[in-house]
Amino acid sequence: MTSSPFALDGKTALVTGGNQGLGRAFAFELAKAGARVAIAGRSAERNASVVAEARERGHDFVGIQADITQDDQVSRMTEEAIAGLGQVDILVNNAGTCYHAPAFDVTDEEWDGVWALNVRALWKASLSVGAHMKQLGKGAIVNIGSMSGIIVNRPQMQPAYNASKAAVHHLTKSLAAEWAPLGIRVNALAPGYVKTEMAPVDRPEFQRYWIEDAPLQRFALPEEIAPSVIFLASDAASFITGSILVADGGYSVY
Repeated sequence: MTSSPFALDGKTALVTGGNQGLGRAFAFELAKAGARVAIAGRSAERNASVVAEARERGHDFVGIQADITQDDQVSRMTEEAIAGLGQVDILVNNAGTCYHAPAFDVTDEEWDGVWALNVRALWKASLSVGAHMKQLGKGAIVNIGSMSGIIVNRPQMQPAYNASKAAVHHLTKSLAAEWAPLGIRVNALAPGYVKTEMAPVDRPEFQRYWIEDAPLQRFALPEEIAPSVIFLASDAASFITGSILVADGGYSVY
């Protein structure tokens, strides 16, 4: 009997923003697939809650309190993940934020905040953990992009977020091309509307555009998106790098 190429037994994974929403779902799905997991987030309290929940479910998560918009904390996050897990085989760059505002109303602070977390922090985390993976001679990075990097959402305008996720997609391709000789695969996952704290999918003013415009006529739950991360991180995707996997219920086909 050979193990499934989707199995992550013996692997280790670090998930940024892993204490809520999609990141939390990714962390638990990685553990379910056999990986040992570290989660990083700004809130020590939320980290501790997820670590405790994981323990109840038979998983030993490493919780790391870090604000990855701060370079020194990115370095510390990487060091603590390596110390806690032994090494980091998989990095899931999930942490992100969004503001709904038309272009003329977007403040410099909002624009800078979105780009600081969605792009620069992802860049810095990739460099930090990527340097470790370079030493290992292997690794898989999964960046969480968005269908918003492909289409323009409506009725809410969110230009800073859309542009940041388009940047994530192209950065993914750039790193994939450069790091393939190092044994590091870099791919991105582009979800559509998912029921999380950041996406108010139940609000009636969005129903017409967010739900009825999607071929599947519904939003997703985080647990439906998580298996795509497992695929991209696993040996099942061993010949895939520089790809953007869209999981949007068909929204972007129109």
